[in-house]
Parts: sequence; structure tokens; C-alpha cells
Amino acid sequence: MRIAYLDCFSGISGDMFLGALIDAGVSPRLLENAVAALNIGASLEIKRVARSGISATKVDVHCNREKDLANDHEHAQTVRGQSPVAIQHQHARSLTEIRRIIEKAAIDPSAKATATRIFEALGQAEAEIHNTSLDQVHFHEVGAVDAMVDIVCAAVGADSLAIDQWICSPLNVGGGNVKCAHGTLPVPAPATLKLLRDAPVYSSGPQVELVTPTGAAIVRTLTCRFAAFPAMKIEKTGYGAGTREFPEHPNLLRLTIGEAADSAATSPAASNDRITVLEANLDDLSPQVLAYAMERLLAEGALDAFSVPVQMKKNRPGALLTVLARIEDADRLAKLIFTETTTLGVRRREEQRQTLPRRWETVDTTWGPVRIKIANLNGAVSNYAPEYEDCRALAEAQHVPLRTIMQEAIQQYLRSERKA
Repeated sequence: MRIAYLDCFSGISGDMFLGALIDAGVSPRLLENAVAALNIGASLEIKRVARSGISATKVDVHCNREKDLANDHEHAQTVRGQSPVAIQHQHARSLTEIRRIIEKAAIDPSAKATATRIFEALGQAEAEIHNTSLDQVHFHEVGAVDAMVDIVCAAVGADSLAIDQWICSPLNVGGGNVKCAHGTLPVPAPATLKLLRDAPVYSSGPQVELVTPTGAAIVRTLTCRFAAFPAMKIEKTGYGAGTREFPEHPNLLRLTIGEAADSAATSPAASNDRITVLEANLDDLSPQVLAYAMERLLAEGALDAFSVPVQMKKNRPGALLTVLARIEDADRLAKLIFTETTTLGVRRREEQRQTLPRRWETVDTTWGPVRIKIANLNGAVSNYAPEYEDCRALAEAQHVPLRTIMQEAIQQYLRSERKA
């Protein structure tokens, strides 16, 4: 399994994330093309800088050929500490308009979906703060340009890395106070606090804002779980630079990419580990809400989540929700089940799980690259399957039947195996 780890020892912002992506191998041209596709009068400035003696990539957004003064990690005094949102402003973009701009852009469909989710997370946080609806939230014109570039490029760059799971360290939010439209407030800013609910945070080093709302929205949308540095076979590392230079504190975001230890292991034998099984019976929950709850559970790091129909007391039809979780994630996921469903109780037990070693290979189809997941048993290939999301994205973009792309991906993989 291909994983990416975000070291947020100096927080995270949109521009820092873009810098880390490029430093880790994402093509600058890919992000520049994404900005051009938005057609909002913006461009990127990409350069090499040093922070505390460490070489890193710095990305700045230019709006109408001038550096955006509302740079995500170095806000102007009037917008410092808040997301680029203003509920009342004569020059503003609604979330509906932003969705329309993203949808019209010539970028990958899966990246569009990710960018939209990030913006919706940002907008929802502001809506809750201002006690209004998501549709009534408006993004300040200059700030929205900066945010759109950061968010869309974050989605495009993250999608290009083909990561199976994003993991994030505890976040250093910084400290001190910020001046914003709400007055002078302590760090973290209100929107940042909303977005980082249930995430591990701390304050260390310079007393300034280190995690911006845009950075928090990116983390919240991409991250499967928060944890210490995972066991992995390191492939590449990238550093994204913040705007300021702090004495004795590198203002950097570090991105490390590699194979998870279980998939990088050389032993062909199946591995055994202990997991927690969480279960809940549900007889009064809308199927739509159940589907959403399962999506949230998987996004928050569940190993698997599924439901089966059951017949409950008084002959009421219901569903049995089952979640497979790492032992260290069980409490957090159980809390999420209580939050997102109507259950009054969650059963849990520990079980032994046996998993086959697996790896990924990428094949080229007529319509684009597709990853193939390959499982091994005693050194021999026991199963292989094309990655559904890759095939789905190509099918939607190229208007080709999904099964056609999946079939060709399998054929290309088998041809490559015969040649090997």
C-alpha cells in the first residue's frame, strides 16, 4: 500500500502543501496547467528557498500578475487568522459559483471531486461559525482566487501521486493572537478549530498562526488518520516552505511517500495482526445517512466498513454495521459511529486478521494509466485487480464504459507478466 505522511511540525498551509508536493516529485507544469484551466487570472511562482538551512520549494500565488497579498500562510492584517470568506462583501463568490468554476476546468474528475470536498469543508466551517447555511457563505474575491488555486492544485497534485492512504502527524497550530474580521482572537482561528475537531494538535515554537484554515481543510479532507511516523519503505521526501523565516524553527512542511511496511515486506508469507471489530444494530437510520457514515468511517482510517440487512425485534428490518479498525483507532471510530448514526451501543471485540502481502503496478491503457493491486501467496501471485477509482475516473473523463477500461487494464497487466 502506497502511503504519504505529512509532518506538520510547523503547521500546514495551502502554499506549503503545494511546495511539498512539487518537492516530492509532482510536476510543476501539472499544477500550472491546473491553474490555467481555472481561468481566474492567476498564476504560480515556484522557487527554491532555504528555511533554517534546509532546501525547500516555495510556491506563491499571483493574482492579476501581482503577488496575492492574502497569501495563505502570510495573511494581510485584515484577513489574517480566517479563511478567505466574508459573509457580506460586494465582490464575493458563492460556493455554487466556485463549484461551477471547478467543474468547468479541464482537470481530472477525481481531482475535481477532491477539490470540491475541500472547499465544502472550508465553507461548512465558516457556515457553522456564522450560524448560516453553506449556500449563503461567500468567499472574498482575492482570497477566493488564492484559495481556489491552493485547493485545486492540492487536489490535482495529491491525485497524481496515486496515494492509497494519507497519514498526518499531530499538528503544531502555533500561538499568539490574530486580527481578523471577528476582532483579535487567539490562535487557532475559529475556522481552523472547527476543521481540526478530533485531530491531535499542540502549540510550540513561534507565537504566530501556523495552521491556516485552507491547510486545515486540506488535511481534514485527505487524511485517513493521525498517527506517529508509520512503518514504511521510503521512496521520496519533499519540503514545502512557509513565507516567514523563524529563528531556530524550520518553517517547513515535510511530505514523505513510500510503501507501507506490510506491503513492502520481502517475506512472501501472509501476515497476522490484531484488529478491533466494531458492530452496531441500526433499525431507525436512513440508508442515505448510513452510506454517509460508512464513507466517513473509511475516510477516518477504518480498515473496512460494511453493512448487511438483518431482521430485528418486532420484525423490523434493519442493518448490521461492521467496522474493522486498528486497535489504536477503535475508540475514535466508535465515537464516530455514535456521532453519525442513531445507535445507543457499539459492540467491540478483538480478532486475529490474516492478510496477504500486496503491491501495486501501473499499466498504460488506451485511455490512461491504471494501478493494478497484486496479492501474493507463498511467493506466487494469487489475485490481481484494477483499481476501481482509477478506472472510474478514466471512464468519466473519456466517456468509455467502465468495464471496457477494467478489462483492458487486466489484459495489459497479463501481457506485462508474460513478457517478464
